[in-house]
Amino acid sequence: MKEFTVCYTFDNDIIIEKIIKELDVKKEDVEQEVVEKMNDNKYFIVKNDQGSYQISSYLVRFVTIINEKILVR
Repeated sequence: MKEFTVCYTFDNDIIIEKIIKELDVKKEDVEQEVVEKMNDNKYFIVKNDQGSYQISSYLVRFVTIINEKILVR
């Protein structure tokens, strides 16, 4: 499994989410999935250690994957 750290940047806030995918998934695939989620939905849910956030897609200014890590079991 791979863990991707996605950073959503707003005008005056940043929210970070961790997404776990299969080993064969590439960073570009996750970026595309996030962009499609934002384009297809007016609001979406982000879950992290601090809780769950309902985010308006229109408020997100920038999205990037800041880390990619292979999880060892």
